[in-house]
Amino acid sequence: MNVCVYTLGCRLNQCESEAIADSFAKQGFTVVGEQEKADIYVVNTCTVTSKAEQKARRMIRKFAATAVTLATGCYAQVNEEELKELGENVIVVPLEKKAHLLKLAEHLKASVVAGMDLKQGCLSFSDGRASVFDYDAASFSYHSRAYLKIQDGCDNSCAYCRVHIARGMAISLDHEEVVSRALALEQAGFQEIMLTGVNLTMYDHQGQGLGGLLEHLLPRLSDKVRLRLSSLEPDHIDDRLLEMLKDRRMQPHFHIPVQSGSDHILQKVGRKYTIAELSRILDRLRMAKDDPFLAADFITGLPGETEENFEETHRFITEQQFSSLHVFPFSPRPDTPLFKASDRVPESVRDERALRLRSLSTDLLHTYQKRQVGKEAEVIMQKRKGGYWYGLSGNYLDVKILSAPPFAREGMLISGSFGHVLGQEGKMEFLCNGPTA
Repeated sequence: MNVCVYTLGCRLNQCESEAIADSFAKQGFTVVGEQEKADIYVVNTCTVTSKAEQKARRMIRKFAATAVTLATGCYAQVNEEELKELGENVIVVPLEKKAHLLKLAEHLKASVVAGMDLKQGCLSFSDGRASVFDYDAASFSYHSRAYLKIQDGCDNSCAYCRVHIARGMAISLDHEEVVSRALALEQAGFQEIMLTGVNLTMYDHQGQGLGGLLEHLLPRLSDKVRLRLSSLEPDHIDDRLLEMLKDRRMQPHFHIPVQSGSDHILQKVGRKYTIAELSRILDRLRMAKDDPFLAADFITGLPGETEENFEETHRFITEQQFSSLHVFPFSPRPDTPLFKASDRVPESVRDERALRLRSLSTDLLHTYQKRQVGKEAEVIMQKRKGGYWYGLSGNYLDVKILSAPPFAREGMLISGSFGHVLGQEGKMEFLCNGPTA
């Protein structure tokens, strides 16, 4: 039987989806992509924006028209009844029961043998206790890199955000368990591991923090394994973490949810830093790594954002020379303080500001790419297409690999240097020297 796990949203969702796909693969199911026909679909939803919810509904309806479709994730947690109404084949699995899906494949095999159809098997399934840290994939169907979930939840209450409502308070996976899982991934042959969480810098923030974990983890890993961090909230980037980022195995790529370059707006929406403090953190990230790829999230049209506030944001981005921007027009989320804000920015203005930042992002990325020409780098090989291998550099640039080694494989780490930017593809040429020693 075929299963498709379709994912919306953050890297943590991607990590959890991979573990669910892995659990099906271990039971003999064939894991397929969204373009292939499946006997059962799992849609891992997101509730960050109304557009993400709209796409989730569209995909659930599409899949449920022909097969049993399990809807889970943050959207399923906060709007269970809404998703149930999308079709007779839809089964909603709230976030609190999402980890139970890791044992569903085993149950379905037994159910089919017993004469049940797939929908009966899914409806009859019930599991005991499950942990948000049960997601422990040994293989990855949709990515060439390994994902390791080490944190969940968030103690912040940003006025625009619904995720902390769905995910709950911050919790962390034990240090030794993180090490054990990372070593297992290394043993399985993975050369890059992405550490993920809802608010990664809130890892064990009442204890030794993310920096303390890396102090514990890095000496246990071989020199062949690279670590990449998912999104880093700036208010918990401390001295200990910054020191550990200097290790050559830590990838020179940082994604910072900034949201606004205006102190007035940051304070209004409950962010816990000023632009001056953020600038110091960005300076120190650049000190830890030579010219790292600095990506950032920005929301345009937050309630109360004046033209002056937006220009402050535009200037801040230009001065900081981020490498890339993820731009989101403000989307009012139910159950958040800003949902019924009276000082909303007109949608036309909000969207025009988003277009300006996206245009700026294109220019910033091209500037960063040009700076890399001739520099040495490491690349993780991802896919082969049209006679060439393509991959991702340590500093998060998409590359087309020239003269790849004949024994190249997905997930292999290679060294070389950047060539020119490819105009139509938007990627960079990569001149390969061979596998990383």
